[in-house]
Amino acid sequence: MIAADVATIWAFIIAFAVFVYVVMDGFDLGLGILFPLFPAKADRDVIMNSVAPVWDGNETWLVLGGGGLMAAFPLAYAVLMPALYTPMIAMLIGLIFRGVAFEFRWRTTQRKRNRWDVAFAGGSWLATLAQGIALGAILQGIHVEERHYAGGWWDWLTPFSLLTGLALVVGYALLGAAWLVLKTEGELRDKAYGLSWSLLFAMLGSIGAVSIATPFLHIQYAQRWFAWPNIILTAPVPIAVAAVTILLLRSLAKRQDSQPFFLSLALFALS
Repeated sequence: MIAADVATIWAFIIAFAVFVYVVMDGFDLGLGILFPLFPAKADRDVIMNSVAPVWDGNETWLVLGGGGLMAAFPLAYAVLMPALYTPMIAMLIGLIFRGVAFEFRWRTTQRKRNRWDVAFAGGSWLATLAQGIALGAILQGIHVEERHYAGGWWDWLTPFSLLTGLALVVGYALLGAAWLVLKTEGELRDKAYGLSWSLLFAMLGSIGAVSIATPFLHIQYAQRWFAWPNIILTAPVPIAVAAVTILLLRSLAKRQDSQPFFLSLALFALS
């Protein structure tokens, strides 16, 4: 009984760490995803400065989630990592490029700074895609035999994992645009408002696509979502998504600068 309680506590700790990472580093990665849409040097400098005090600390939560998984559930860690080596390595490479670009773009000429800007945007895209693909690979299932990973090197790459990867790119981009609405002003904020409208509808489409595809992965998912009495718990979720979406649309229409970011986070929590 005690072991079960400890396992449950650690499961909540790891889930909390992963969600806080999404909250904290999601908008950071989203800014990198949106970076090519802001070609002006002044805009890019403002975007970078808006996250300068927090960007490196945000990624600490990812270490807590991964380290907690290894410490509390070593068997699960030993099975998952071989299945996800490629997307995990890609994610780390993307994060390294982002971190190096963030530091070095301020210490070079304008021509070389443009190269670091490409590294920052490319690293953000790569890290986000890798995270979403890894999530999709876990959801679709991992082949295990005798407590060992028994799948192939490319099992993680499927249409569903690509869908979740692209969905996460859209979601992080929405967080990034909402962050700019919260933290900037003038023409930069106006452009962020316009992007938030488009990205919100793209995110709703992504949520719908992933939600429709997921029950077809395994019969257990369909049973957990639609069988009685589980449906009592799952039915309010799309209603809550609709309610948050209405509030988010209203905040964008009324230009309530502080609300879009937190309502976008609410969509992530419901998803």
